[in-house]
Amino acid sequence: MIKTPYYLIDKQKLLGNLEKIAYVREQSGAKALLALKCFATWSVFDLMQQYMDGTTSSSLYELKLGRQKFVGETHAYSVAWADDEIPEMLANSDKVIFNSIGQLERFAEVSADKVRGLRVNPQVSSSDYLLADPARPFSRLGEWDPEKIATVVDKVSGFMFHNNCENGSFELFDEMLGTIEERFGHLLEQVEWVSLGGGIHFTGDDYPLDQFCARLKAFSERFGVQVYLEPGEAAITLSSSLEVTVLDTLYNGKHLAVVDSSIEAHLLDLLIYRLNAKMEPCTGEYTYMVCGKSCLAGDIFGAFQFERPLAIGDRLSFIDAAGYTMVKKNWFNGLKMPSIVVKQLDGSVEVVREFGFDDYLSSLS
Repeated sequence: MIKTPYYLIDKQKLLGNLEKIAYVREQSGAKALLALKCFATWSVFDLMQQYMDGTTSSSLYELKLGRQKFVGETHAYSVAWADDEIPEMLANSDKVIFNSIGQLERFAEVSADKVRGLRVNPQVSSSDYLLADPARPFSRLGEWDPEKIATVVDKVSGFMFHNNCENGSFELFDEMLGTIEERFGHLLEQVEWVSLGGGIHFTGDDYPLDQFCARLKAFSERFGVQVYLEPGEAAITLSSSLEVTVLDTLYNGKHLAVVDSSIEAHLLDLLIYRLNAKMEPCTGEYTYMVCGKSCLAGDIFGAFQFERPLAIGDRLSFIDAAGYTMVKKNWFNGLKMPSIVVKQLDGSVEVVREFGFDDYLSSLS
């Protein structure tokens, strides 16, 4: 039995998402790039790169990871490039997307022989969280003024719009794309490619894929552009879990169970957005608040239902633990870092990476 804690990536579940991505590519003509800011576990890139066109990044290190570990295109984006990053960024990218007109003009000469794009902020989004809303007031994420963008359109061949966030509604996607067409259509006609970013949950159950494909194809044909999608969560949703073990149980007004993991260290995105972890199965008459082993008082995964009282040594599984989780894991409290385990397509289970004290030591100085 594999020692917990560990992240378990199930390639068969991953494949279900990838096949939907492949269907969208085929039916709409859009290309799909994996958003490494969401998921960067390159142990499963061997499968993912068969169904996608490349990667997109948010930093130099993500860019280099995509270039080295994933076949296909590498798109380089950063909120702000530092001067000393430019040579490596140019050497490792197929397309470079600048966040602002200021950065585009500053690096115009050195990037003159690259395929360049500009991030555009349409000032509408699907985000329910101000923290993650790219269209929030005074947002630094992209240029919003069509008149200003028009003055530099000759310096770029494409635009990136990233304004969807956990958007499972085709109707809302359609409406916001209509806003983009209305405000920026005259500019879209002057470029060759458009990225619509990530945050579109088109691999979810009951999502109208054919309508989505038709909308993308119509957009592409109307403006004569190659459309790119940047799925992150959509590529890996429900494919992975965090496996943990109960270390202690106690009662303090509620039944509590302490496990050998931590939401602060191993599922940080949930803590940031104040969301509970998901567990499967989660049925029964016994309710426990499952807690992490760090010293943070609010290190709590949530309350869950069980068929019987929990006992020390019981294994629990938190599902949907890949997107924005594995990339944010940290060494808080010096807790043991979860191993990375892959369930291959043939059903075999492989421990692909373990972390020990030396890894903790080398992360400090």
